[in-house]
Amino acid sequence: MGSAIEQGRASYERRRWAEAYELLSQADRESPLSPEDLERLGTSAYLIGKDSESDECLVRLHNDELGRGDDVGAARAAFWLAFSLWNRREHARGAGWLSRGRRLLDEGHHDCVEQGYFLLLPAIETMFAGDPASAYKTTSRVDEIAHQFGDVNLIALVRLVQGQALIMLGQTAAGTALFDEVMVAVTTGEVSPVVSGLTYCAVIETCSEIFDLRRAQEWTAALSRWCEAQPDMIPYRGQCLVRRAEIMQLHGEWPNALREVERARDTLSQRGERAVGAALYQKAELHRLRGEFAKAEEEYRTASQWGRKPHPGLARLRLAQGQIEAAKGAICRVLDESRDPPTRARMLGAYVEIMLAASDIDAARKAAEELCEIAESLHSPFLRAVSSQAKGAVLLAQNEAREALSALRSASAAWGDLEAPYEVARTGALIGLACRALGDADTADIELDTAARVFETLGATPDVTRVHELRTTREAAGVAGLTAREGEVLKLVAAGKTNRTIADELAISEKTIARHVSNIFMKLGVSTRAAATAYAFKRGLV
Repeated sequence: MGSAIEQGRASYERRRWAEAYELLSQADRESPLSPEDLERLGTSAYLIGKDSESDECLVRLHNDELGRGDDVGAARAAFWLAFSLWNRREHARGAGWLSRGRRLLDEGHHDCVEQGYFLLLPAIETMFAGDPASAYKTTSRVDEIAHQFGDVNLIALVRLVQGQALIMLGQTAAGTALFDEVMVAVTTGEVSPVVSGLTYCAVIETCSEIFDLRRAQEWTAALSRWCEAQPDMIPYRGQCLVRRAEIMQLHGEWPNALREVERARDTLSQRGERAVGAALYQKAELHRLRGEFAKAEEEYRTASQWGRKPHPGLARLRLAQGQIEAAKGAICRVLDESRDPPTRARMLGAYVEIMLAASDIDAARKAAEELCEIAESLHSPFLRAVSSQAKGAVLLAQNEAREALSALRSASAAWGDLEAPYEVARTGALIGLACRALGDADTADIELDTAARVFETLGATPDVTRVHELRTTREAAGVAGLTAREGEVLKLVAAGKTNRTIADELAISEKTIARHVSNIFMKLGVSTRAAATAYAFKRGLV
């Protein structure tokens, strides 16, 4: 079987991290490890979630290298310790180790690849501080050093950072091309496990942020396979599960998505990672779609405590609960605070829905136009589907049913290409309303029935109820030639509500409600609210 040190090295090469950690630890107790084996022990500790033990190995490695007079080796250990601390948001400690390592290289005037590593981390900090142009300029020198010494890990990291910087600068195609190049090195096993994991997560995260779902799905599937091949590896697995859950939700696999997001929450919580907020937000979204509003609200609030902002999900929850003013106040504030196009795009779809519910069609139209511009600039099929759907909804609200139908058909096709059944059904319901407005009642009924069946299959209870209300309200109102809004008002009149209460609930003026009531009386041939109520009960509006 060989000695513990030989077995530990063999386990490390086979990526059996827990086994490697135990064997190398045993060997270390028998006799202090060499720098190379100490580095293996630290990496194994990190990959099974033992951050403190990994830090201890790097500190020890740093001191051992200093004792041997190897300033470069000591600086290298200092860098990886700083990088690990920085990723855990322990920036002060990380800065201290970064300064120590850089001083060793500067005082010794060492020409080595480690100089590139020490330039890279400040570039990353500059980029995330809002100056991607300066960061990209710095990475040019890092790239030269990486290629001078042929360091595949540094080449991968600098390409990753350059890709992120270019995307921040609006050069999305160039940035994603660099991502694809980096991922070739990752998926073929050319780079270390730590660099591979960091790269997977950063690429998937950035692709999700710019709505490049094709790449996000492809690399998430690759990350899943990579994690499954190393079952005792802890880091990266939680982020993988969150992204898998998002993809499953889009594809209508809601029960599976809920299971994956719960696994992600548990995995991330064990390490206290802030990414647990993303898992909780995703869980809240699933509860909202299923009509489990109390559970959704609890998860949104908990996600916020972990640093994940609760909108637009919480604003959509308020809309689903009928709290239109609360939804409007929240989404308007959030959109005002959103500066970069991807962040605004994430809010604009919800903004359009809420503004239409609040009868502010002009605001909804402007938001839909901005959403369309962002979708084109990012070349995102997902955003094009969102923007076409928003445009169609706005046109429908403006009584431009023919133009609305064209936009909605485009949205439905785009959602179909993305294999997103819930969004196809939502768009189908709007198509049904557009067909009805154009006098095509048969097609309208088919579209609404199809949407209802999809919602029922998915378990989207609020949407099932909404489609049922659309059918009953329009069918009953249509007998007397009432408009959709007049049908809504009649339903509320029949519920015993005053004009003032109805105005508040529909977020329109009391004067407008009085005009609607007058039109209803005229069309029904009645003169009292009691007679209108009787009609509503007879036609099934209430």
